[in-house]
Amino acid sequence: MRILITNDDGIHAPGLNACEQIARALSDDVWVVAPETDQSGVSHSLSLNDPLRLREIDERRFAVKGTPTDCVIMGVRHIMPERPDVIISGVNRGRNVAEDVLYSGTVAGAKEGTVLGIPSFALSQAYTFTTKHLPNWQTGIAHGPALIDKILKEGIPKDVLVNINFPDCEPDEVAGVAVSTQGKRDASFLHIDARHDGRGNPYYWIAFARGVKPTSSSGSDLAALDNKRISVTPLRLDLTDEPFMTRLAEVLG
Repeated sequence: MRILITNDDGIHAPGLNACEQIARALSDDVWVVAPETDQSGVSHSLSLNDPLRLREIDERRFAVKGTPTDCVIMGVRHIMPERPDVIISGVNRGRNVAEDVLYSGTVAGAKEGTVLGIPSFALSQAYTFTTKHLPNWQTGIAHGPALIDKILKEGIPKDVLVNINFPDCEPDEVAGVAVSTQGKRDASFLHIDARHDGRGNPYYWIAFARGVKPTSSSGSDLAALDNKRISVTPLRLDLTDEPFMTRLAEVLG
């Protein structure tokens, strides 16, 4: 089995090393193509107006000055002599649940793999304020290989990627696996942090609001992580809302 791994935290991110350990537990044919720098929050963007710079770091290990989507395309279309059988994106530093999947470069890496017709996984490691600087990478390393192997043996439907989030706990504290729906946060989880530089000029950060408790509805990815369970969420490329499409056809047809 030939595996291509990427991420959005960059070629030097600790989570990429964790992802590589997961991949090597499944195969000895592992290729790494990751962004040169942190690309968190770039979603499924392509670099159309800038050239892609490619740097070979080691055998089967490359850095691309571009997005995770660029990395997957470069890996599949240019770098690898044969198409990968599986793409694994991650392990992201921080969970990718609820609305995160819309912004996440990690999820986008797996999404691009799915677009290319390759079974793809997005892996993320949750953390809290106390574990922010040292997430529990061993949790994904311990549980990821068997989970991915089991899903691959079952088979992933066409145009579907698998989003996996590991809870913020030690490997032996994991309470199980929860096949989950995509959760939803309160709309106020993002806000604008306005500041002034040394010359008094204003500048702004998009920031996460503190103290906003996510809605952990039963069966969601948020609830799974709250209960120290690994969340597994299949995500479809087709975003069509069929019930509303039917209603619109009746009104507009």
